[in-house]
Amino acid sequence: MKYDFDLICIGLGPAGMAVSAMGAEMGLKVCAIEKHKIGGECMNVGCIPSKALLRISSFRHSASKLREMGLMNGEMPDIKAPFSKIAGHLDYISNKKTLKMFDKVTLILNEGPASFVDPHTVSVGGRSVAAQRIFIATGTEPILPPIDGISTVNVMTNLNIFNLTEVPESMMIIGGGAIGCELAQAFSRLGAKCAIVQMDDFLIPSGDKEAGKLLEDVFKKEGIDVYNSREITSLKNEGDEICLRTRDGLCIKFEKLLMAAGRKVALDGLKLDNAGVKHTRKGIEVDAKYRTSVKHIYAVGDCNGGIMFSHAAMHQGMFAIMNAVSPFAMFKYKNHVIPWTVFTEPQISYAGMREEDIKKNGIKYETIIVKYEDYGAAIAENVGIGFIKVFATKFGRVLGASIVGEGSGEMINEWALIIQKKIRLHSILFLAHSFPTMGFLSKRIAEIWMMNKMNNPRIKRLCGFLYRNV
Repeated sequence: MKYDFDLICIGLGPAGMAVSAMGAEMGLKVCAIEKHKIGGECMNVGCIPSKALLRISSFRHSASKLREMGLMNGEMPDIKAPFSKIAGHLDYISNKKTLKMFDKVTLILNEGPASFVDPHTVSVGGRSVAAQRIFIATGTEPILPPIDGISTVNVMTNLNIFNLTEVPESMMIIGGGAIGCELAQAFSRLGAKCAIVQMDDFLIPSGDKEAGKLLEDVFKKEGIDVYNSREITSLKNEGDEICLRTRDGLCIKFEKLLMAAGRKVALDGLKLDNAGVKHTRKGIEVDAKYRTSVKHIYAVGDCNGGIMFSHAAMHQGMFAIMNAVSPFAMFKYKNHVIPWTVFTEPQISYAGMREEDIKKNGIKYETIIVKYEDYGAAIAENVGIGFIKVFATKFGRVLGASIVGEGSGEMINEWALIIQKKIRLHSILFLAHSFPTMGFLSKRIAEIWMMNKMNNPRIKRLCGFLYRNV
């Protein structure tokens, strides 16, 4: 059968961009469909604008640290137009940079959502296109939990918060994950009175409890209220404010409400049953090659319910298209470590297994910790908050790493490579690290691990004997 295209990709977020751009470079005839803008949620209403807002707020917050750095106090900078500034950058990135990546791709943009007609045909904007293989990369969308009164109040999510024209006086964030924490700190530093309410016991609940508690301490010092382990019972408009009530009788009033309490896969309107693709509310079912129940249809990124990070989606898209053109080799995504970072200040980053997962698997391990406050460069640069915590076997194989502190988002990549390539700690010990960077703390981990090994009477006697008899 002859098709219009070799490949159709539904969705142009990180996963879809990887599939479409790589497919076109491989010489395939590619059609990419995106109901909104290239880059999907990450580029337009997620990762990129949130990091831009954090950077702007960080500059403003620096004025409050002048005395700590031995400088004269100055006035807090006025807030001019952070949201329009970010919108301008996004427009430039989308139209001047990103579009160039898809010169070889047939794009169908802003013509509405795509839906399956049959296993090889997709309908969009009143027309149908067919392809030998179809990749689904529709991502996820925010969840609005069934809280009493939620339909009567104005709820913002990451989809529309960047449409604000001014910073509100106060904001309540429901959810203490990455999105909630990043935006709470950003808006607080821009002048809004912010609070976080969540059912979990500590911030960034998918991470390390110690890291979550440290971040909570920082937030409280910056004036951000954190309410953990709270069940929200109702939301109600009271004049110009919204009243949030919890099961234990707490009542908090605020101007704006941001919902950041989880995400769901975006499958509405795809009509997957027309193609015979199996799916649940948790996502589309896929095999190790990211093929669905219909083997010429793939599902990559968040829509398959796996690890929901933009860079993980890119990785999946890359492996899926490589598997699609490879008749023999299988590129297994599960064999690769996916580091991740929360871009608060301090940053919180992870790679590999968490301590609770190591314990559940019954693996014997050692914990090596280095604190920023014990490192001269961190003290001198006034960034002494944080730690590196590494879990390793007796013989130095690294199982997992968590880093809280300045530069952790860059430092965690080294640990991801260490874990993925099964590099042992003694190799890190003998790798020179640029000094005095925060990354030098990673070498400190290996030094402490080795010194702990040397704290053994037999080894000390052996070293003494060898030294005196060389």
